[in-house]
Amino acid sequence: MGPGALANLLSALRLPASPHLLIGLEISDDAAVYQLDAHTALVQTVDFFPPIVDEPYTFGAIAAANALSDVYAMGGRPILALAIAAFPEDLDPAIVAAILQGGADKVAEAGAVVAGGHTVVDREPKYGLCVTGLVDPARVTPKVGVRPGDVLLLSKPLGTGLITTAAKRGLVEAAHLEAAVASMLRLNRRAAELAAETGIRAATDITGYGLLGHAAEMIRVGEVGLRIVAGALPLLPGALEYARAGIAPGGLGRNRHYLEERGVVRYAGAIEEAWRLLLFDPQTSGGLLLAAPPERADEALRRFADAGEPCWPIGEVLAGGGIEVV
Repeated sequence: MGPGALANLLSALRLPASPHLLIGLEISDDAAVYQLDAHTALVQTVDFFPPIVDEPYTFGAIAAANALSDVYAMGGRPILALAIAAFPEDLDPAIVAAILQGGADKVAEAGAVVAGGHTVVDREPKYGLCVTGLVDPARVTPKVGVRPGDVLLLSKPLGTGLITTAAKRGLVEAAHLEAAVASMLRLNRRAAELAAETGIRAATDITGYGLLGHAAEMIRVGEVGLRIVAGALPLLPGALEYARAGIAPGGLGRNRHYLEERGVVRYAGAIEEAWRLLLFDPQTSGGLLLAAPPERADEALRRFADAGEPCWPIGEVLAGGGIEVV
């Protein structure tokens, strides 16, 4: 669902509360957090979607990486996953097995296990996971912990939505799709570990609502805003070219309309239309957007570099409100 439709739906719900539920729908974070004792909380999330690549095993692995990412965004460690799948009755069982194996192998790479799941019959294949993780309640990294002066760091380049859309239209260069697939397959595990080591206090992962959609969720609480430098954004090979050609997924327009209609986004100076598309491009298994305290930002960048993990400073947190793109 688009951000507007989902917000309207959730606003009508009346759900029971619990003192043990540290993060639930009232915050709408990347995952729910339920406290078990003074030092342990469960992190729970669910995510699934139709194929975005043709190769079944790779689709399963990407879907699993995408679902696992929500646990990492909360500062947690995945321990258990249940598969959620829908397949046509006439789909080759070998294809189904490959999808499930791709997901199971990616979960194993994360140090967790797939312990079961649920399937239904549907005309369009869909696959994903319900993931459970553990986190120390004192080390949860919610979206809304940003403060003025924090430096925004991004752990993966943008452009997966544009590139996979180009692939669906038969317009993608093989090398561009290969780079996008490699990015989507890479777990956010090490990035989350490095963020925890540096004392980063707020994080989210960039997925279906695009960079600005998820960034906007970080400033819903408190008198804070963001400044994002378009020219500092890391891009996957080919992403800018496809944006300039107007090859964009349908969800991009919904993301953009939702924020621009509400005046959340302000463009300072001439921001090329292609860059505006990239700001709202729906990502699959995208990177972590981290808010590093200013006194720890350089240390965070050094730690990422020493570990061979990519990380780019893309902006800062300001007093005020909204998102300024410069």
